Amino acid sequence: MTHPDLSLGGFTGAGYDKGRGILWQAAWHLLGQPLVRARPVPSGLRVKILRAFGARIGSGTRIREGVRVHWPWKLTVGADCWIGVDAWILNLEPVTIGDNVCISQQALLCTGSHQRRSRTFEFDNGPITVGARAWIATRATVLRGVSIGPNALIAAGAVVSEDVSPGAIVRAPESTVHD
Repeated sequence: MTHPDLSLGGFTGAGYDKGRGILWQAAWHLLGQPLVRARPVPSGLRVKILRAFGARIGSGTRIREGVRVHWPWKLTVGADCWIGVDAWILNLEPVTIGDNVCISQQALLCTGSHQRRSRTFEFDNGPITVGARAWIATRATVLRGVSIGPNALIAAGAVVSEDVSPGAIVRAPESTVHD
């Protein structure tokens, strides 16, 4: 249940630090992000653009077309990772991805949320960490404050709101994982 006197017009975003000034944010949204999302841009150039805007990305990482990153300066990606077509990293807070991680097509990593009991619906954000060799499958969602352990599998369509142990499999309702 949300606050009984909810007033979205009173939202302030108090305490939220975007991490860079307004000109840097504007440059990212007007120049960097459109280039990273563009279909004809090669993966290596996407990585270079993200690095130029402050992302830390290891060697051998491939980033496909349509990928959305909210704030690159709050993104760390290990070596030899794959980030699939139309994946969305909504990183109001830091997202840290280990080596050899696959973030599949249309997966969502969302560090943002709101305090449901706050009258003005203030932020309740938290970082996300994905351990080495984990796989976040197609259209899976990882929510704020979650740590995914190494070698874990988040199956297609699953929604994760709690930490996942190393090697664990999180299935979507009525899904099948083939070993």
